[in-house]
Amino acid sequence: MKIICIGRNYVEHARELNNPLPQEPVFFMKPDTALIIRNRPFFYPDFTSDLHYEGELVLKICKNGRHIAEKFAHTYYDEIGFGIDFTARDLQQQQKQKGLPWEIAKAFDGAAPLGAFLPADSFEDVGNIPFRLTLNGETVQDGNSSLMIFSFDKIISYISRFVSLKMGDLIYTGTPAGVGPVKIGDTLEGYIAGQRLLRCMIK
Repeated sequence: MKIICIGRNYVEHARELNNPLPQEPVFFMKPDTALIIRNRPFFYPDFTSDLHYEGELVLKICKNGRHIAEKFAHTYYDEIGFGIDFTARDLQQQQKQKGLPWEIAKAFDGAAPLGAFLPADSFEDVGNIPFRLTLNGETVQDGNSSLMIFSFDKIISYISRFVSLKMGDLIYTGTPAGVGPVKIGDTLEGYIAGQRLLRCMIK
């Protein structure tokens, strides 16, 4: 199982971080040790002082494939869930300034909390899925899959040109505007269409 994350997939998020809009999907990967499941807590690491949340829709791949045509991509996932892409923003900025990879800022242990999933066919239109993230009960991110620069199908097709997809792989599809810092004692909760799927306490 691998975790593939899409960066800069919402216009307003790219703008809030002063990043140019991509012409093609930007993706990076996290190891399976980044996963936190079953609403277990996240322990604030000692190597960062500026840890940010990024709430995202997550696709679960249901069959193996490579070089997947976009028109068939919808058959390669059957569940949609909610996840958080934690980012050590201070480390990321340091790496970007040096022109170095982001792994230490994105792929550390616990950097990918993952909530429950819903069947993909339970959504009337996967291109119009509302989701939100709350911090201590206040909504901080309010997104919709309709606002994605690259659709689910485009993402799957593009990734599979370079990396074979396997059953059980996870694709974090990008975060909307509103990312921000967390501190010890905070609680994050993720919702899709009003249903809470994830709760993550920061310790």
